[in-house]
Amino acid sequence: MSISKEHKAAVIQEFRRKEGDAGSPEVQIAILTKRIEALTVHLQDRKKDHAGRRGLLMMVSRRRKLLDYLRRENPAGYQEIIKRLSIRK
Repeated sequence: MSISKEHKAAVIQEFRRKEGDAGSPEVQIAILTKRIEALTVHLQDRKKDHAGRRGLLMMVSRRRKLLDYLRRENPAGYQEIIKRLSIRK
């Protein structure tokens, strides 16, 4: 599932490092988290949507890789993003 343009812009505005930033790991993690939340709700209603489930697993894997990178490069930023997004671990 995708999120609306307005919602995505709001997420970018909230998590960006500086003006014009749309690709930092923090922003990518936040966008993926919102997409994962939307797809999770979708899949709760549609149990047989296996393609959607596969997409969800790919998004979770991509977010995990970005979180691992952020933990390696900026441990303080990692802790902050986990707290702000309420991600376990």
